[in-house]
Amino acid sequence: MIKVTNEMLALTANTIRCLAMDGVQAAKSGHPGAPMGLADIAAVLWLRYLKQDPSDPKWDDRDRFVLSGGHGSMLIYSLLHLAGYGVSLDDLKAFRQDGSKTPGHPEYGHTEGVEATTGPLGQGIAMAVGMAAAERMSAARFNVAGAEPVVDHRTWVFCGDGDMEEGISHEACSLAGNLQLDKLVMFYDSNGITIEGSTALSTQDDVKKRFQAYNWHVLEADGHDYDQIDRAIRKALKLTGKPVLIICKTHIGKGSPNKQDTADAHGAPLGDEEIRLTKEALGFPADQTFYVPEDVRALFAERASKTKRQRSKWRRIFKEWSAANPEKAAQWKAQYEDLLPADIEAALPVFDPEKAVATRNASGTVLNALAAKLPQLVGGSADLAPSNKTWLKDMGEIKAGEFAGRNFHFGIRELAMAAMMNGIQLHGGYRVFGGTFFVFSDYCKPALRLAALMKLPVIFVFSHDSFYVGEDGPTHEPVEQLASLRSMPNVTVIRPADPTETAQAWIAALKNRKGPTCILTTRQNMKVIDRKKCASAANLAKGAYTLWQNGEGVPDLTILATGSEVEIALAAAQQMQDKNVSVVSMPSWELFEKQNKFYRDKVIDPDCKRRLVVEAASSFGWERYAATRSFDMITLDTFGASGPYKKLAERFGFTVENVVEKARALFLK
Repeated sequence: MIKVTNEMLALTANTIRCLAMDGVQAAKSGHPGAPMGLADIAAVLWLRYLKQDPSDPKWDDRDRFVLSGGHGSMLIYSLLHLAGYGVSLDDLKAFRQDGSKTPGHPEYGHTEGVEATTGPLGQGIAMAVGMAAAERMSAARFNVAGAEPVVDHRTWVFCGDGDMEEGISHEACSLAGNLQLDKLVMFYDSNGITIEGSTALSTQDDVKKRFQAYNWHVLEADGHDYDQIDRAIRKALKLTGKPVLIICKTHIGKGSPNKQDTADAHGAPLGDEEIRLTKEALGFPADQTFYVPEDVRALFAERASKTKRQRSKWRRIFKEWSAANPEKAAQWKAQYEDLLPADIEAALPVFDPEKAVATRNASGTVLNALAAKLPQLVGGSADLAPSNKTWLKDMGEIKAGEFAGRNFHFGIRELAMAAMMNGIQLHGGYRVFGGTFFVFSDYCKPALRLAALMKLPVIFVFSHDSFYVGEDGPTHEPVEQLASLRSMPNVTVIRPADPTETAQAWIAALKNRKGPTCILTTRQNMKVIDRKKCASAANLAKGAYTLWQNGEGVPDLTILATGSEVEIALAAAQQMQDKNVSVVSMPSWELFEKQNKFYRDKVIDPDCKRRLVVEAASSFGWERYAATRSFDMITLDTFGASGPYKKLAERFGFTVENVVEKARALFLK
């Protein structure tokens, strides 16, 4: 047995420093400074406290480790290699190379042991808050009083000055303090250096006071003193009632004779000569690259053996708990495997064709019906639940000390909400949704983009989806947002035409397990399309379908519409009985593109040379479906205006009369 002495910790930390230097130098790009500065803290945490088992990387009760400053990725890759995950020395040597397991920033699903894709600063902090919240929720649902807990793990975060400057850190950490997430421990790598130089160039914040104001415990330590680091962690483990911030004063590029404490160590290789000098100063072979002392390998192997025993003990506890609590065990399976009952569509409400309903209201009705069948479905809104109808009735709220509920109050924090959704989803056990007004999707896009990268099936409910917001005016009327979301890879956007399509949109979202789904809903009431006279709303799953046609064969004109504009497109087409007109409801470009060419050509017949697009948003991108010999678009390529929505509809041309006029004009070209 090798004792984890300070000398062994120093050897481990210096190994990490040298691996980081060598990896960045081999790639001729990267960030050596942060890994070198954080190496001492990482050595203590990973060798003494972090509860992870490399032989079972997805163990449900493992601790989560998040490197928020993803630019320092050689730190986590070095740790994963030493700990026995699937990162080899050859992988370290291939840092930042095409196809390697060690890309420039950590990528979830690409490298074993990476818990989240990080890099955009502050996102990792907010995702970690989501993970910590999910842990508390699972503990409240599944742990049984008087028995050993089946959920009892921590979320550990490394963050830096850049993370602290990003606004998302304020939103997420404020909410973490309000929720009293005491299983969350964050190490702040306070080295005072950013790319441009000293942090004093742009900030003089007192981080300690800031986090005390957020309702966090705040501890301080010398980030290179093993005894201080260890004492801080041990104290953090004992503190309750609040998350913990450990402010660690560190030196960027620690150990480099000429570049320590300089911006030069931040984002560029140190250079062969400086690396040689650094290795000599650290007592490492100057002529060897990617050198790992056998004592360090043995130390990590011993740690892995210990954590494997921890995981085996948990499995025994879980087996006994499952036998004693079969109903909870069944719920665990439903949540952690994200099971959808085969008859889930039977839970959908039926909407009366005689009663107009805003699709935001329809979405709320559908959501509550589905939640009754799906214990994993949780979520909330950025202080807009009454408006976007994202509240799960009689299902409890999540707040400090009470985590058994299913409704989050994210507050007016779209940035944090979206990233926390990713963290909750990454933790496992939940399908999470979040809502805000569609125009504020711009606040969500950094996290939405990461969700798409990580293939996370989070669900966004964006209400008030067009200028029909009316009196709120152009600041609240989305115009370009639809085109923006459609341009983002692996994001499924659904703009349902009526309440019945809205129900199917939720089914499509729940079945999409490979990326985020955005459901767009209206503020204004929409007619429930009479499906006895039109095609079934179940066709929404195909992204687009022929809703109605007043003839056979190739249509004379195809009208393509989405969302609230389908209603006026259908009414206009029904006034043109002298023409063979097809009305295509096209709620999702992305789902449509997944269909085979035969189906796509059946819906948008290439032989139909007259096409008209009707959508209350930017025309950008519609050419791919509309551009023919004779086409036109009724879209909105300017910002909206303030006024009653019916008046605005007339002003912008979204009326049955204008659709008919534009449609007939195509026959004159």
